[in-house]
Amino acid sequence: MTGTTKGAEIAAHLTPIVRRTYGEHAQVRDVGVMEDGHAGLTFGFEVASPEGATLGRYILKLGPAGVPRRGSTDVYRQAGLLRALHAAGLPVPRIAWASAEERPLGAPFIVMERLPGRVFVIWEPHASFNLDTANVRSLWFQAIRALGAFHALDWTRTLKDWETPYTLDSELMRWNKLLRHAPEPQWLEAGQRLHAALVAQKPGEAPIGLVHGDYQPGNVLYDNGQMHGVIDWDLAGIGAQGIDVGWLMMMIDSSSWAEGWKPIAPITRDEVLGTYRAAGGTAFSDLEWFQAFAQFRLGAIACLNVKLNRDGRRPDLLWERFAPSISTLFARAEALLAARASRPAGTSS
Repeated sequence: MTGTTKGAEIAAHLTPIVRRTYGEHAQVRDVGVMEDGHAGLTFGFEVASPEGATLGRYILKLGPAGVPRRGSTDVYRQAGLLRALHAAGLPVPRIAWASAEERPLGAPFIVMERLPGRVFVIWEPHASFNLDTANVRSLWFQAIRALGAFHALDWTRTLKDWETPYTLDSELMRWNKLLRHAPEPQWLEAGQRLHAALVAQKPGEAPIGLVHGDYQPGNVLYDNGQMHGVIDWDLAGIGAQGIDVGWLMMMIDSSSWAEGWKPIAPITRDEVLGTYRAAGGTAFSDLEWFQAFAQFRLGAIACLNVKLNRDGRRPDLLWERFAPSISTLFARAEALLAARASRPAGTSS
């Protein structure tokens, strides 16, 4: 099926839905795949009047067809999360329509208002971004302050009926299962060795709260240098919030990345943590472990995606370019855990 045919099919299925809000003559137009961030089953579209005036701009996110609806493949579960976060005044898109049913679009879906701006992909930003150091630092600081606000949310009140908290044990098991897809034996060996070290040094579970799961500027929308919202909540859950902070530590750590794939991150670890603390964040313990865990997670995800690219099931040459960083991610994580283990008990990381 061509992109044009897919767009026409989606427009036809969405039209009755949007007409319940905009009236019987409203039209769905300009359906197209969202390219930033390799978003997959994510489409932009407009609702227009019969005269052609734009009535609204939206993002459609579809669940993948033919897979169990759980975790990141359960798109509909994001509806309850985003509604709660939007009602709490946090910077996320407003949900306009959502359905857990397979029909009419062939999979569960959510439709969100389209916020202005585009994401800042830290390895290859869009040409519209001003890459002066001061401007890039501002983008990072805005994202970090927002993370502090998300982490400060009282999930026991705002999200008490959304999802059962997960444990670090379950997360270690989850991503270790993904590692088995590694197409290179040395990646599998390094990942298994890292997993064993993570299990041996696993910290306690607190603090528990909202976790985005892939928090970094590549999932933050900016327009003219100003942040407008945080998107891509596929990996969100209730768990140890150090997961998000460790992910940021990984993103800014140039030694974790292969040559040719270094992040644009002119900000220090202390600046990240100071900004996060000032914005209400509370996850400061065991950050070396959480960074190492972040690198294990991303390495496992990359192993799967490299395999899918190489066998043709999901072609995406970005992951082949990313592939050299799998080894550096695992090696840097092992070094972090070795340094942590060498310190006297009770010493903060």
